[in-house]
Amino acid sequence: MIWVSLKNALFFYMEINKKNLQSKYLFIAVCISVFTLSSCTPEDGIEEPTVIDQELVDLLNSTSETGSLDYFKIPQSDDFEDIPADPKNPLTATKVELGKMFFHETELGSLPKLQEGLGTYSCASCHHAAAGFQAGVKQGIGEGGSGFGSMGESRTANPNYEDNDLDIQPIRTPTALNTAFQDVMLWNGQFGATGTNAGTEAQWTANTPIAVNELGFQGLETQAIAGFNVHRQGVNDEFFTSYPTYKAMLDEAYPDLPENERYSNIGIGLAIAAFERTLLSNEAPFQKYLNGNRAELTIPQKRGALVFFGKGNCVSCHTGPALNNMEFFALGMKDLDARNTDLSIPGALGASKGRGGFTKNASDDFKFKTPQLYNLQDHNFFGHGGTFESIEDIIRYKNAAAVEKTAIAGHQNLADEFVPLNLNDSEISDLVDFLSNALYDRNLTRFVPGSVLSGGCIPNNDAQTKADLGCD
Repeated sequence: MIWVSLKNALFFYMEINKKNLQSKYLFIAVCISVFTLSSCTPEDGIEEPTVIDQELVDLLNSTSETGSLDYFKIPQSDDFEDIPADPKNPLTATKVELGKMFFHETELGSLPKLQEGLGTYSCASCHHAAAGFQAGVKQGIGEGGSGFGSMGESRTANPNYEDNDLDIQPIRTPTALNTAFQDVMLWNGQFGATGTNAGTEAQWTANTPIAVNELGFQGLETQAIAGFNVHRQGVNDEFFTSYPTYKAMLDEAYPDLPENERYSNIGIGLAIAAFERTLLSNEAPFQKYLNGNRAELTIPQKRGALVFFGKGNCVSCHTGPALNNMEFFALGMKDLDARNTDLSIPGALGASKGRGGFTKNASDDFKFKTPQLYNLQDHNFFGHGGTFESIEDIIRYKNAAAVEKTAIAGHQNLADEFVPLNLNDSEISDLVDFLSNALYDRNLTRFVPGSVLSGGCIPNNDAQTKADLGCD
């Protein structure tokens, strides 16, 4: 009876005081206190939504493209029917398990510039679980990197390497997390033959990594195949003689692929891409909230979600399950350059052009792909140049909408959406809480194999990493 009375009182109070949200929260708190003291529970055992929950659910439904909050749900990593996949590379358990091994296998690092780099790096060197499948440092290093620390924060350049011998990037390493919801890859979207990149065929220059687009795969598959050689990885007969299980798994995963492709960067790249499609932050509190557990988010996080999907209108660009989209925007952020890194920047000019560096269309200059927003607290570098060092920093930048890269202030390509959001400090604090904690999946180690066939240290096999991680 107490439960019924409270429910009726709540309904009456909502009707007469809809505009006073703070009072509503106070009233709810009183109701909860009385409810707890009475030791009563709803008859069906299901927690009834509070006022703020109903407001948030209504907002999620109204801002989704389908009219349902299901639009924002991330599938389970073994739900191969619902995970977006390349039609030319349908997901199977064998492909995913094989790709998981190859992604972390340092023995694939067989084409180093310096002999001491042999077998010391993997895909996971720059995309590892400890940093939310980013690099853990502002500028990721594959071959030529030394050390790891605890989350990749201590990886530095091997002093025996000249800058030109290092495998480093001219832009902050994007995450591999939730990439199933992208059809083209990299900040400029250069990898991928379909969808967003339809009509870009003239830019698929022969004898360059971008030419891999000619194979006709989506972005993840294209990037994995192209990156295999770009990042100095390779296999030969000796590799498969040493590790016959890998060959057998390739046979099972890709029986219809010609052998000259199956045992090459193509077969291995396709398996890696299949694994990457399962790197999904489906255990984040917000995902559990979407699936009905309203207690997964705190009141400040719910307020932050209201800002994200409401007043801040972040959802206009960050939408769908991964809270991203396949559009490119110029937001005036600085690039990764000699002023904010200790390493050289190969290809820096092209990288600074963003989408325009790929399409060669001036109207695309300085535009970068909208990133996904899960597990941001796993690293301290934000923006394509890594020039922001906290989630709050980049939120305040967008809130003020004052161009950081002054050379393009007032440029015609600056996004129309780049306008002041007029959020106050309390709203910013709630939004930071939502992004930092509600979107944080704490269990990404489930995507790391216990070991790889070579027995190498994961994710790097250099001497300092092995010391840092206690590898034998």
